Amino acid sequence: MKSANQKIIPPEILLNGYRQGIFPMSEEREDDTVGWYSASRRGIIPMDSFKVSSNVQRIIRQKKFHFTVNQEFRSVIEACADRSTTWISDLIINSFEVLHLAGHAHSVEIYNDNDDLVGGLYGVTLGAAFFGESMFKEEKEADKVALWYCHQILQKNGFELWDTQFYTDHLSQFGCIEITAKKYDTLLKRALTKECQFVD
Repeated sequence: MKSANQKIIPPEILLNGYRQGIFPMSEEREDDTVGWYSASRRGIIPMDSFKVSSNVQRIIRQKKFHFTVNQEFRSVIEACADRSTTWISDLIINSFEVLHLAGHAHSVEIYNDNDDLVGGLYGVTLGAAFFGESMFKEEKEADKVALWYCHQILQKNGFELWDTQFYTDHLSQFGCIEITAKKYDTLLKRALTKECQFVD
C-alpha cells in the first residue's frame, strides 16, 4: 500500500481519461509523471472472437494452474512492471492500487500447485468496458491462462468492450483486431451506458 507522501493520480482523473478513450503511460519506471495517449487505430478483442491455442486449452483442462480475482492486485501490477523497460512507474502502480480499492481496477492471479504467483493480468473497468493494461508470466503459458480466465469473467458478467489499446501480432493470436478510433468511440460510448461487475 502507498505511504502518505507518495504522489498519485486521483481515481476521478484516471476514470475521466478512460471515459474519453485515453490512457496514461510513463516513460520509464522512475518517471514521476505520465503522458496521456490514444491511437488512430485501436486494438480490441471481440468477446465472441477470443481464442487460445489447443496447448493452453489442454493446460486449463488439466488444471495445471488455479486462479483468483482481486486477491493480489499490487503483486500483479508490480510483476508486470518488473522488466528492463516499462511504462509502469511507481506513480502508476500507486495510482492504480487506489483505483483498485475504489473498485475500478482488477487483477487475475494465476498460481501453480505450490501456490506461487506465476502469472496474471490487470485492467480497468468502466460500465461494460474492460481496459486491459498488462500481463506477466513466471511459468510458460501462465499469462495466456490468465487471459482465458479473464475472458470467462468478462463474458459471464456481460461486458461488451475488451480494449487492448494497441493491436499487436502477439495479441492477434487471441482474436485481437484493429478498428478505427471512430468505431472505438462508438463502442465505448455504448459500453458506458451499461453497468457490469468484474467478479468470478
